[in-house]
Amino acid sequence: MTKVEFVDVASMARWIQRDGVENIIGGMIEYLESDFKRWERFDKIPRVASHTPFGVIELMPTSDMETYSFKYVNGHPSNPARGFQTVTAFGMLADVDNGYPVFMAEMTLLTALRTAAASAMVGRKLARPDSKHMALIGAGSQSEFQSLGFRAALGIEKLSVFDVEPEACEKFRRNLEPLGFDIHIASSVDEAVADADIITTCTADKAQNHVLNNAQVKDGVHINAVGGDCPGKTELDSAILDRSTVFVEFPPQTRIEGEIQQKDPDFPVTEFWQVLTGDKPGRTSDQEITLFDSVGFAISDFSALRYARAATQGSELQTFIDLIAEPEDPRDLFSLIKVNSPVG
Repeated sequence: MTKVEFVDVASMARWIQRDGVENIIGGMIEYLESDFKRWERFDKIPRVASHTPFGVIELMPTSDMETYSFKYVNGHPSNPARGFQTVTAFGMLADVDNGYPVFMAEMTLLTALRTAAASAMVGRKLARPDSKHMALIGAGSQSEFQSLGFRAALGIEKLSVFDVEPEACEKFRRNLEPLGFDIHIASSVDEAVADADIITTCTADKAQNHVLNNAQVKDGVHINAVGGDCPGKTELDSAILDRSTVFVEFPPQTRIEGEIQQKDPDFPVTEFWQVLTGDKPGRTSDQEITLFDSVGFAISDFSALRYARAATQGSELQTFIDLIAEPEDPRDLFSLIKVNSPVG
């Protein structure tokens, strides 16, 4: 009987503790780059989203015609006030040849890792090589992962952080100072970004906000815009986009969900996979503002699931679940539920 490999929450946490966040992000970057370089082989659609006044529930599918993947993910900004997480997720890999699922995993933790890995992958190509200081606007669940990702990819150790909730900044300091970061808690966005080489914005409020204004952005910075990820949710002053070279994952999705939803449909962007293949340039000068309009795309989840499967395969971190109804005769599904009654 076919069994599906499974990594649950406890095993995912043990894997991350065993291998370390930075090591996992570093390995995941290599998987991401490999898959992004073969971008044109993938089946691609914008995520399928169900929006309500409470938040959004999404399915994110893709396939390279050998392996199919999907992720289920929600985004509910008001959840923390009610004792729930803003984002939860799970995902699956399946064999295209027969359609059978082969691997399933929790993806709340895994998505945190893959989001940071995607940001770090892009930052490694677009930020100035001499970048040493990152500012974070928003100290929520993603902030620690972003910091560790940029240290893994670029060696960033100096961090300035601002959040409208002081306890979020203290949480950030408590989690990361023991890991060797030089952390400054800023009293304003202006103070946080004043000397930053990289600016990461990642807030949860589902609204068209200006958490970063044009006047606060100096020439030469790399902006890692993570928080704008659904219709009606943005973080950047539109004028920043006009000054920047904007890089995206999948334009049909980013134009609906990203910072560029503020712009006309023909606003120019560069698809990041083309930078990796050499078809398009990345940063072209030290004075250029580069901006990654990150909304998260299904191919990144595909890469993360592939990496998690390979890293845990054959270990006690994987269990097996009986997910496929599989009668001896594949044409006789009823045999699995038939009750044999006595004759006569």
